[in-house]
Amino acid sequence: MDQLDDFPALFRNNTPLIDTRAPVEFARGSLPTATNLPLMDDLQREAVGRCYKEQGQDAAVQLGHQLVTGDLRAARTEAWAAFAQEHPSGALFCFRGGMRSALVQEWLAERGIDYPRVRGGFKALRRWLIDTGEAVYSRRGFVVVAGKTGCAKTRLINEGQGGQRLPGSIDLEGLANHRGSSFGRRDGGQPSQVSFEIALDLALFAADEEPVNDLIAEDESRLIGRCALPPPLKARLEQSPLVVVEADLDSRVEHSFENYILANLSDLEARLGSTPEAFEVFATDLRAALDRIRKRLGGARHSSLTAQLADAIDAHRKGDSSVHRDWIRALLKEYYDPMYNYQLEGREQRILFSGSAPEVAEFLLEHQSVSSHG
Repeated sequence: MDQLDDFPALFRNNTPLIDTRAPVEFARGSLPTATNLPLMDDLQREAVGRCYKEQGQDAAVQLGHQLVTGDLRAARTEAWAAFAQEHPSGALFCFRGGMRSALVQEWLAERGIDYPRVRGGFKALRRWLIDTGEAVYSRRGFVVVAGKTGCAKTRLINEGQGGQRLPGSIDLEGLANHRGSSFGRRDGGQPSQVSFEIALDLALFAADEEPVNDLIAEDESRLIGRCALPPPLKARLEQSPLVVVEADLDSRVEHSFENYILANLSDLEARLGSTPEAFEVFATDLRAALDRIRKRLGGARHSSLTAQLADAIDAHRKGDSSVHRDWIRALLKEYYDPMYNYQLEGREQRILFSGSAPEVAEFLLEHQSVSSHG
């Protein structure tokens, strides 16, 4: 039966995929285009795995057939068939491209559906992506977009070309579903580390194929929330030239207000409705974010900001969200700005350009058009 091993084409085409692994495996990480339609659930997988260790492959295969039979087999086959009919150009995979995906492929064939499976399975896909990412790190240049908190670096990356993303850019915070600071948690949570790394390698693969001079990424610490940058990428970013976005305090306060207050509450309300529950989740998240940096703020500053935040939450609950700007301004001036200034010290020699967001966008577009990359 057909097996796919043209991984570049699979990723370029955003091929829809059936991940036939158990839910616990899928939760650890999978491809962005994959849907989990497992052959076995977690308990069945555990039982078959234990049988394999104790009695060998033949006994494990026999047990698998016994566990997935009758109505259960029919229901799962129906789900795979519906996916295949909706996505005729798709494929399926298991962990190593072995027994599970072969069995699913066989059962689909009995339904008259010839559906390819990925040669080598998830393990081969992951290995190819890791190797591709490492190759990009070794041969491509990077430009790092830096700037103080609130200067809209992520917006610049995603909208700097007339509302479109800058050529060759990678939105690390978007991939991590996190805005990068203690207050950067977003509704929906973050991907697993494996899923983050897969999405990052896919973004590197796509950006590497663009006819640009360098790849562009935002200045990030090792952790974006709980997603860790791969050490090779972190090392490259720490050695790469900087472009610095400059913005005055008022505009940075406004941008932070829009992101951390209005957008975060809006996201929660989209899921929970405009309810007291949504607002309380929002308020609790803000308090927790401030508490996470308590030690770095120091006791007196933390107490002062906590009181300002409490006033803002009370005012917001009564209909006035604008009071949040007061504690945001204090936090930027007293905490984030000094930290950024300290981190920028010693990196001045790496600065290629600094200016307003439109000026930086213009510079980067010009920089990217002077390409020696074919």
